[in-house]
Amino acid sequence: MFVRVKRSVQNGREYKYLQIVHSVRQGADVRQKVIANLGRAEELLAGDGLDNLIRSLVKFSQRLRVIEAGKKAGVDSCRSKAWGPALVFGRLWEEQGLREVIAKLAEGRRFGFEVERVSFALALQRLCEPGSDLQGSEWLRTVESPGFGEIELHQMYRAVGWLYENRYELERELFFRDRDLFNRELDLVFVDTTSTYVYRDAETEWTRRGYSRDHRPDLPQLVLCVAVDRLGWPISWEVFPGNTADAKAFAQTIAKFRERFQIRRVSIVADRGMIGREAIKLLTDDERCPYDFILGCRLRKAKEVREEVLSRAGRYQEVAANLKVKEVVVEGRRYVVCRNEEEAAKDAAARESIVARLREKLSAGQQKSLVGNLGYRRFLRGAKGSWLIDEEAVKADARFDGVFVLRTNLDLPAAEIATTYKGLWRVERTFREEKSTLEVRPIYHHQDETRIGHIVASFLALRLEVDLQRRLEGKGIEAPWPNLMRDLAQVQAVHLDMDKMSYIVRTDLEGYAFNGFKAAGVRVPNRVSLAN
Repeated sequence: MFVRVKRSVQNGREYKYLQIVHSVRQGADVRQKVIANLGRAEELLAGDGLDNLIRSLVKFSQRLRVIEAGKKAGVDSCRSKAWGPALVFGRLWEEQGLREVIAKLAEGRRFGFEVERVSFALALQRLCEPGSDLQGSEWLRTVESPGFGEIELHQMYRAVGWLYENRYELERELFFRDRDLFNRELDLVFVDTTSTYVYRDAETEWTRRGYSRDHRPDLPQLVLCVAVDRLGWPISWEVFPGNTADAKAFAQTIAKFRERFQIRRVSIVADRGMIGREAIKLLTDDERCPYDFILGCRLRKAKEVREEVLSRAGRYQEVAANLKVKEVVVEGRRYVVCRNEEEAAKDAAARESIVARLREKLSAGQQKSLVGNLGYRRFLRGAKGSWLIDEEAVKADARFDGVFVLRTNLDLPAAEIATTYKGLWRVERTFREEKSTLEVRPIYHHQDETRIGHIVASFLALRLEVDLQRRLEGKGIEAPWPNLMRDLAQVQAVHLDMDKMSYIVRTDLEGYAFNGFKAAGVRVPNRVSLAN
């Protein structure tokens, strides 16, 4: 219903009348039905008639009465808390069975608090306000969610420790629950590694200095290996000391993956750096459950790839835009050579730029500046102080332009092998989401156990994020993640006490907030509701 202004002309003079009307559908048409005539607008506006009428109607509207009362002095409205993220991710937490699984694993432990609630709080903090547990305990006071107001800092520490102790049981329970809940056949697993540093100088059993993808070789780190399915859903994680090589981390992850989940047949896809005799032997030699594989190869470092595979002649088959493939077999070992023309052009341009800078520096006599630059060194020959451009090396480097090589034991067409491997971007996106949005790094905990527990909490948060991302994609909704999280946090619960009653007033949904509610299947709360 709404107020309509009705105009009428009498004796050449226009009069305005106010009416309360509502729209009704009659067949294909929509018409307005008059509910009440309020009178001439001039007369109603001249006196207090209209104001008195509105005040009288407000008495019958709880929502408007509370909102109007909130504008008056003396009404307590000091408790304003973020509501949106807890509602949306709380629904996903429930639907994934995380509440039930954690409660089951914690059964019988006398904590004096709900481990499940604190675990959810830890995961939600990673999504919304990443930082230390101390910062998290303060942030929880600003969030509207059952039980959050009672969570104390020492409970967060104990919950992180519990997550460390139960990480394998939790991972296993979630794996089998996901398989049953979503009816997914696990036929393809993408595996990749990353690292996360800690703010401590001293090394420990777990935190060691090693190859840092964060460009912080000065700090100890942990190595993290994550496996996702073909849809990008995280299914397993493993933590290693920070000086663990990728190939070793991969081999140990596969061994534990096979033991923990007892999967009989699956295809493993991994990037270059994972490949090695030990890894391939581990994948294929188990008689009970041998795994198929698609592994990326190192072009320049692998002698067989560099000298045998790339030198073989053969016609490329076009698979898709900017992707051509051909198959090469060397003594029974199957390789798929892939070429991307767009990337080839970029590689050629980058090399030309490097060589041009080299010529400039050599002409200017800047020999010393070339010594420590590995990118320059591969195109130089001669001795220190008398460098020359190696034209043969420049020419030979061109055969790597836009090329990546795969090794596999799968009996599938080369085109399918290539497109399957390209799906590795899902695990790479998983790492981007985990490290940029969840801010796994840096870790502030002092003990290895709680550091690893922190990573487990981040993994739970990652499950929630990936779940919402997939739901958004499934509904065709494009919502930039930072903007979505910002707008969800703006959905506030404002507590008002009035006439010995407590109310919760929901603020407006702005920007992408409604998309988050819609994707998660969460009903938007009433504008005004009674507080429990």
